[in-house]
Amino acid sequence: MDDEPRVLTFLTRFLTDEGHRVVTASNGRTALETLDVQAVNMMLLDLMMPRFGGLQVLDALRTRPATPPVIVLSAVSDVGARVQALDRGAVDFVGKPFHVAELTARVRRHIDVAAPVDRTDQRFLSAGGVTLDLDRRRAQVQERDVVLSAREFGLLAHLMRRRGDVCGRDELLHDVWGLDFDPGTNLVEVCVRRLRNKLMDPPIETVRGVGYCFYAQ
Repeated sequence: MDDEPRVLTFLTRFLTDEGHRVVTASNGRTALETLDVQAVNMMLLDLMMPRFGGLQVLDALRTRPATPPVIVLSAVSDVGARVQALDRGAVDFVGKPFHVAELTARVRRHIDVAAPVDRTDQRFLSAGGVTLDLDRRRAQVQERDVVLSAREFGLLAHLMRRRGDVCGRDELLHDVWGLDFDPGTNLVEVCVRRLRNKLMDPPIETVRGVGYCFYAQ
C-alpha cells in the first residue's frame, strides 16, 4: 500500500510480471478494510500515508489473530523509524529508492517462509504444550488460542524448529528480522518478553550472553 499513484502502478506492474496477484490500497484504513475481506500472503507498506500511517497499520495488525508478513517500503531514512517498524512487527524494511532485484528477492524470501505447506505433518509445530499452525499462522497453548504478531510468530516458530539448540542473537536478527547488522536495540529481548507474557511462561530459556533455547521436546 502506498499513497503515490506512480509507485502503486510501478509496484503492481513489476510484481505482476513476477507472477504475483496484486491488490492495492492508497491509505492504511483502506488496506485494513481490504484485509477484512481478502487474504493476502504479503503486504508492502509505506510509512507515510494519509488518514492512517504505516506504524498505525502495524499496531492494528498486532491485534489480529492472523496477519501476513509486512515489508515496509519508505523514504524515511531515520534509523529510529526503521527500528520502530521492525519492533511493531514488520519482517523487513526497504528504503526508497529501491532496486527492483533486491525488493523481488526480499518478497520471494518472505513469501517462501510464510507460504502454506502441503503436507499435514509439516503444517504444525508442537512441543512443550505449544502448537503452531504454520498454514493459518495461529498459536495454541494447552488448546487455548493465543494472538501473536507476525514477528512473535516467526520468532517462536524459529525457536521451536531448532528446539534443544541455542539460537544466537545474530542468528535470530538475521533469520527472523532479516537484518544483517545489529541495530543496537533490544528487539530480540522485547519480542521474547512478549512471548513469555502471552504464552504464560513457555519453555524458552535465556542463555546469558548467547541467545535463547526452546528446550521442550
